[in-house]
Amino acid sequence: MNAPLGSSAHVALLERSGDFPILSRPIKGKRLAYLDNGATTQKPSAVIDAERDYYEQSNANIHRGVHWLSQHSTDLYEQGRESVRRLLNAANANEIVFTRGTTEGINLVAFSWGRANIKAGDEILITGMEHHSNIVPWQLLCEQAGAILKVVPVTDSGELDMQAFQALLGPKTRMVGVAHVSNALGTVNPVQEIARMAHAAGALVLIDGAQAVAHQKVDVQAIDCDFYAFSGHKLYGPTGIGALYVRREILKDMPPWQGGGDMIYTVSFERTVYAEAPQRFEAGTPNIAGVVGLDAAIRYVESVGLDLITAHEQSLLDYATACAQALPGLRIIGTAPHKAGILSFVTDGIHPHDLGTILDTEGVAIRAGHHCAMPLMTRFGIPGTARASLALYNTREDVDALISALLKAQKLFGISHDK
Repeated sequence: MNAPLGSSAHVALLERSGDFPILSRPIKGKRLAYLDNGATTQKPSAVIDAERDYYEQSNANIHRGVHWLSQHSTDLYEQGRESVRRLLNAANANEIVFTRGTTEGINLVAFSWGRANIKAGDEILITGMEHHSNIVPWQLLCEQAGAILKVVPVTDSGELDMQAFQALLGPKTRMVGVAHVSNALGTVNPVQEIARMAHAAGALVLIDGAQAVAHQKVDVQAIDCDFYAFSGHKLYGPTGIGALYVRREILKDMPPWQGGGDMIYTVSFERTVYAEAPQRFEAGTPNIAGVVGLDAAIRYVESVGLDLITAHEQSLLDYATACAQALPGLRIIGTAPHKAGILSFVTDGIHPHDLGTILDTEGVAIRAGHHCAMPLMTRFGIPGTARASLALYNTREDVDALISALLKAQKLFGISHDK
């Protein structure tokens, strides 16, 4: 049930906005209304402090040193892995591989599991609302292996056509790749049902969770997926760090995809023996400070409460949707009944890029363009959208600033509001 915007729980959450130093910075003389959280979230002091403290107090390389700092850094790194396990409710921390983000996680699966298992004539099934990072790696794999890429269509409301999905599944389907939440529409996909249907057809399932983990509870065991990837910077954590969950029985048999230090047991010129997973997939010195920051971000989100975050953002989305629908000439792209905090729209007579530039002069930060989802934009017959995306620190004041700036943009372009 959604928390009312005036509830004590909502007020307690609003007090958290002070945890984010950048939100107090004026932009072009205006109060900042940061509504570009789908691209990256701002960072709380807890995350900033954790990274600084790591470099001041704990910095050393991990896994290979016998001195105290190395062992301490290793403990912090593995503590971060346990936090990711807890966030996703994975069965074992060894099912978690650290990556640079969602993109690298999907590429890891495509080029490790994919090269070992996808053969000519096999089929990979993705959807029409995928981010480029869940399209291009599979295209590359299909080109190399002679496999076939198939696409589940998207309805006019921005939902997956589940009847078409069922029809496209077949005995040659080896992998299904799907976004948990569409970055361009906000649609929350029925990933548990998708996993059930895919497994019944003998296929594995990879979920792009980049737009989900900061906005709702995720349980990979309940979903029953085989792979789940996300990025730390969309979860109030640092850039350049992310994680990939892989079901243990699959991960143990996947070959390495990068070679180097710390992913081996022994090396000779005749033969190399690789380390067990997940270490086998973390070649070289990793982003240790990034893991420390991600750990702090997860702990911060847990301290706020994902249930409260979900309810808060849903209330704001409902409010923003109602306000936007009242504007003449504005059309929302993505009207699925089950959405996360993304409002994507087009406005008659104003290109999304022009709209984003005008809103910036009012201190309102949104994203304008194709959102790395060009096939989806083509499906809706548009070059792109303006996208306002919400986070736990956003308020009605931010939404009001968005609507006020949109009215000014329409006035500037001579769009009348007379009935």
